[in-house]
Amino acid sequence: MTTIERLMFGAFAAILLGAPTLPAAAQTTTAALKDAGGKDVGSANLTQTPHGVLINVSVKGMPPGEHAFHVHAVGKCEAPFTSAGGHFNPTNKKHGMLAAEGYHAGDMPNLHIPQSGDLTVEVVNANITLEKGKPNSVYDADGSALVIHAGSDDYKTDPTGDAGGRIACGVIQ
Repeated sequence: MTTIERLMFGAFAAILLGAPTLPAAAQTTTAALKDAGGKDVGSANLTQTPHGVLINVSVKGMPPGEHAFHVHAVGKCEAPFTSAGGHFNPTNKKHGMLAAEGYHAGDMPNLHIPQSGDLTVEVVNANITLEKGKPNSVYDADGSALVIHAGSDDYKTDPTGDAGGRIACGVIQ
């Protein structure tokens, strides 16, 4: 059962059990992922949950292999996507889920794209929020973006994880 299905089931159960009010609708948003040539290569749906942001990413025609996947600090995606800035890092940590001083709020697990180049996966990032006004909100003054890198994140090298160039980017709407 997906998170959305659980939320819907919970709301339905509340009606049946006579709960006085329904929970507020989950906050959601999207990001259209494009390659450096401007071609649509996928999308991401982001949903605020009590435990962070659930990111459902779906890509197609991407190079197979292991690719770093991060939330970046600026909501701009102008090729070669350096306009997206560095990793989203409102707490000024070092990079990497394996680093003792880490990690950035935008650090996430690598994507493992199969030979077909198509992948749909869900990732929860417990360090970001869609709630405006919070210190870890992706809706800060300059917005945020999702970026897929050419290589894998080694989860320790500061500041980028030695992940290589940026091959896809999508502004979080």
